[in-house]
Amino acid sequence: MLKTGKLDSDLLKKLVFDKITYRSDNVKVRPGIGEDCAVVDFGQYDCIMSTDPITAAVSDIGRLSIHITCNDIASNGVRPVGIMLAVMLPEGTTEEDVEHIMGQAAQTAGSLGVEIIGGHTEITPAVIQPVIVSTAIGRTISGHSQSGNDMKPGDYIMMSKSVGLEGCGIIACDYEDRLRQALTEDEIKKAKSFLDMVSVVDEGVAAGIVGTHGMHDITEGGIMGAIWEMCQISHTGAQIWQDQIPIEPETEKICSIFNIDPMRLISSGSMVIVSSPEKKDAMLSAMKEAGVRCTVVGRVEEGDFGIMKKEADGFSQIEPPYADEIYKVVGKK
Repeated sequence: MLKTGKLDSDLLKKLVFDKITYRSDNVKVRPGIGEDCAVVDFGQYDCIMSTDPITAAVSDIGRLSIHITCNDIASNGVRPVGIMLAVMLPEGTTEEDVEHIMGQAAQTAGSLGVEIIGGHTEITPAVIQPVIVSTAIGRTISGHSQSGNDMKPGDYIMMSKSVGLEGCGIIACDYEDRLRQALTEDEIKKAKSFLDMVSVVDEGVAAGIVGTHGMHDITEGGIMGAIWEMCQISHTGAQIWQDQIPIEPETEKICSIFNIDPMRLISSGSMVIVSSPEKKDAMLSAMKEAGVRCTVVGRVEEGDFGIMKKEADGFSQIEPPYADEIYKVVGKK
């Protein structure tokens, strides 16, 4: 029986990617470990596409369904233009529930300048809580999309904002009563506000203008999973300076309460940005100008170095992504 969460990398390759054999001449970027977007040749332009589900959140599923795939498009340095939503709702759903979800989605899409251009809405016994699968679309001049294939030894690994924003925001909204045992009302309020920070469109587009050697929004598997996946794309190693990774005090407290690892917690709202040494200062300046906190957290190494994190007592290996830490909490109220 498979574990809860997305398939691990080996199973994903064996059961999914290896089954896809047809290749179109119009597809420039195909499915792969760490590749969140497809790139399709439209002549003068490239069409960037990504699809993702929201399965762990309930109260904020509408807005998260917009952010999660728009963030994928932004990781290519591209601003999304349209999004489609497949909304699957459990029996017992009311008109007010649908209005709440779609009101969130519409407001969030509008704030990003992204049009909801289609989809599907259904009440079904196949789900026990709302599930939304969203597909976002972006457009860029042919060849301008950012790619993790460009990562090179000596490049700097940066991240925007801090770890665990989405995961702790979800927990604060859906498990508020549990948190009141250890957090103040102000701390809970701040943790909830993390869901207002889960877009990485601004930093993705700003970084794309400077020019990166790859980006990856930090979703399931957290910061360590995102970096591991990027190294798979580029066949490189990395050293990550864990003591440099920013984390909010509320995130530390929430992770302690639920005994979860913030470095492996879903973190939409943070982007991994890989920059050449020559563009490091320009990248940090661009992030500052965009009003986004950005921190250097590591360096790309040769492949035989391995994918390592540096802690107080030395280096240890970063393991491949496994079931996100959020699933240790979801369904355990």
